[in-house]
Amino acid sequence: MSRRCELTGKGLLVGHNVSHANNKTKRVYRPNLQTLSLASEALGNSYKLKISMNALRSLDRQGGLDPFLMKAKDSVLSDRALKLKRAIAKKLAKTAEAAA
Repeated sequence: MSRRCELTGKGLLVGHNVSHANNKTKRVYRPNLQTLSLASEALGNSYKLKISMNALRSLDRQGGLDPFLMKAKDSVLSDRALKLKRAIAKKLAKTAEAAA
């Protein structure tokens, strides 16, 4: 697994350590990734995803995993998150069809 958020695509950034004498050496900025178990209301299961804490805040703000994935761009999501998004969309379409 790479050091990349599965929901937002955040990854490593490269910069410089700058000393008092203005010497510059390369350094790496890593995202704050955690493996969390997130519950999907539509599917009724929980899924373990490696996400950044910034993505967790966005998840909470948007009301959970399902609304976040439905609004997210496909190009940003990992393969696992994309499969999850498609399964949620399929389930929501089926429930909407049954209600109509």
